[in-house]
Amino acid sequence: MASRSLSDLQPAFGAKARSFQAKCELVGIDVLIYCTLRGFDEQDELYAQGRKTKGKIVTNARGGESFHQYGIALDCVPLVGGKPAWGDTSLYAKIGAIGEECGMVWAGRWTGNLKETAHFQDSNESIASLKAKWPHGWQPK
Repeated sequence: MASRSLSDLQPAFGAKARSFQAKCELVGIDVLIYCTLRGFDEQDELYAQGRKTKGKIVTNARGGESFHQYGIALDCVPLVGGKPAWGDTSLYAKIGAIGEECGMVWAGRWTGNLKETAHFQDSNESIASLKAKWPHGWQPK
């Protein structure tokens, strides 16, 4: 099951995530972080969505190919009146810029067939180097 806890993130990325939340709060934007660490099996289920199972394609990453498995990614949604504002592109652009100021990569700027406005990640390492260090994914202490 996916985690929402910032304590499950690698320490340096967790610090960026906490800074991101604080800066969003300072400008009056409430943000719900709904996924931090995610297991390989759950990632494979998301990858199958829209391909082998019903639903819209939401990721191009299989299990072990997402930064979520290594504790250096998060998914979030801005809240308006306590409710998720999934389609508010202006609000996502604002939190995207804040995330970038905090040293995170915002997937809302990705080009290609899948932009992920809810996704932020670290960019200091490649998936290959992460797999070499943690073949079964990041395990928080």
